[in-house]
Amino acid sequence: MSTSGWALLCAASVLLGFVLSRWAATRRNPQGPPEEATDAAAATFATLRVAARAAPSLRTGLSRGSARESVRHLRALLGADAVAVIDTEEVLAWDGAAGCHRGHAVRHARAALAAGRPLAVAGDAAACGTPGCAVRGAAVAPLTVDGRVVGALAAYGAGAGEPPVRTVAELARWVSAQLELAELDSSRRRATEAETRALRAQISPHFVYNCLTTIASFVRTDPEHARELLVDFADFTRYALRSGGDLTTLADELHCVDRYLQLERARFGDRLHFTVEVAPEVLSVPVPFLCVQPLVENAIKHGTALCGGAGRVRVVAVDAGREAHISVADDGLGMDPERARTLLGAGAGTIPGAGRDDRRGEGGIGLSNVDVRLRRIYGEEYGLVLETAPGAGTTVRLRVPKLVS
Repeated sequence: MSTSGWALLCAASVLLGFVLSRWAATRRNPQGPPEEATDAAAATFATLRVAARAAPSLRTGLSRGSARESVRHLRALLGADAVAVIDTEEVLAWDGAAGCHRGHAVRHARAALAAGRPLAVAGDAAACGTPGCAVRGAAVAPLTVDGRVVGALAAYGAGAGEPPVRTVAELARWVSAQLELAELDSSRRRATEAETRALRAQISPHFVYNCLTTIASFVRTDPEHARELLVDFADFTRYALRSGGDLTTLADELHCVDRYLQLERARFGDRLHFTVEVAPEVLSVPVPFLCVQPLVENAIKHGTALCGGAGRVRVVAVDAGREAHISVADDGLGMDPERARTLLGAGAGTIPGAGRDDRRGEGGIGLSNVDVRLRRIYGEEYGLVLETAPGAGTTVRLRVPKLVS
């Protein structure tokens, strides 16, 4: 199971434990009348609803803004007189009864952080020295992310109403799980951004050199064609090096493919034959940036460049209900499925009878990058499917949902 999967499971487990403890607290008599069972169910539902309201802000990480948005919901869950969310330096948010006891929150939090465990803090007005102060008893529990203490949750009550340490500790575990998910989301975004930057950086320098050389060869013999190729080259590089999100439309991706194919056809001449067949219904479908062009690049390298003779490349995109299905096929050398398994290892991509093919080639982007990004965006079931055999060419298939959640 992935790290994010474990984090989700932990968050669900912590929330379930907290809900059950709240439900048990509200169910005074298991043998009581039906209305008590109804009350218990209502209390459980109310707890889940409040937790659901607190979760979105916490999923953005521990900050003053997220603490302010979630603290009132955390107080509702605990039923405390006041609740504070504290980082390692200051109170980020406070909700509940006002009073100078708010100034004690950082001290209480630091005591719990130093102990590394939840603590009960007895109320002691004499310790404050401020006239009229009624320092309430508190239960304080650390908040952790990936084993690091990042803050604390403190709940305040009065006298016999002092919040139970176990309840505060369970809620702190749930809050920590949400913050852990926020950290994972942030790491995933950084990884995706790094992959996209690397993808742009891997645009083959050999391709750039070959394009410019081909264009130069037409400058004297066919200036108009050279101008058209320069425009194609500018369009392709503008798209490939653009700044923007991880997704684009299939129409934009295919426009990039068309510019790329025009440049390659100028280079290979009659040796390259290609067809593009696209259902109009799928042109607006969102797809990962540069998910089709690398497949076409590999098809040309292995379907034409390595064959010596003429080669054919076929790009097809069809409407498949809730998904768009895209395939890139060549009639080149193909490869042994076991060779593909060796190149890519187990569990990555799908090849009937083997693993997936990463035919990067010299300076190429490679199929593995596309496969990894598809899985990260849509889920494990959306990896590339590769059909290949020696002498039988290669077909790479991918599918994307029409709507991205």
